[in-house]
Amino acid sequence: MTSITDPSMRDRFTSSLEEIRNNHLKAYAEIIDTISELSHNHRQFVNSAVDTHLKKCKDDKKLFETIQEFKTDLEKKKIALKEKRRAISEVMSEIEEKEMQKEDIILKIQKHKEEQMKRKDLIESQNRANKDRLRNLQKARLVFQDHLGLEIRTIIDKTQMVKGEKLQFIFRNISLSDQDSAYVITMGIKENGSYQIVSSDPALECLPILESRLQETNNLPAFLANVRKEFISKARS
Repeated sequence: MTSITDPSMRDRFTSSLEEIRNNHLKAYAEIIDTISELSHNHRQFVNSAVDTHLKKCKDDKKLFETIQEFKTDLEKKKIALKEKRRAISEVMSEIEEKEMQKEDIILKIQKHKEEQMKRKDLIESQNRANKDRLRNLQKARLVFQDHLGLEIRTIIDKTQMVKGEKLQFIFRNISLSDQDSAYVITMGIKENGSYQIVSSDPALECLPILESRLQETNNLPAFLANVRKEFISKARS
């Protein structure tokens, strides 16, 4: 076995190390050359891309300026056309306004005649309804006031529910323990001529049903009779 101190062995080892070093240096040199070549190619590519981009930007700018010029010109033409249309529209409006004024006067006259007829029909209808209600009230007064101690009062109310005069029907002889105790129901007449119950004291749960029947039949005496029955039932229950 050759000793490491053998000169020949040492020379071969040194030679091998030198060969390995040279191979590494050669490989490093090739890598550096490759990197240099790639860097050069990359710079050329970047420069080419920048030139292309700058040229495209310049072309795009020119195209944009051309489009803006077209837009400006088109806007001016639109404004001019709008002014012409406005002038034509004003002339047409004047003509139409005169025609409309004529038609409007005719319509107003016709509408006034129709309103006068409606108002006349409404007044006549309300007068007939009021006469019917007056007869009903007179019948109710004869039946209830003279025989059952019913008192009828007229009151003025300006609430939003029912404005104007209202009637209070005050029932007595209801409670066996207190014949003078008052049981009150307040009524009014709406603009359409129908009855409306404003309140009752004491409150009656069936009052909406009785009011609905009154609206259907317009029979005030029957309504008051039913109210009296309900008051009696409530007082003696």
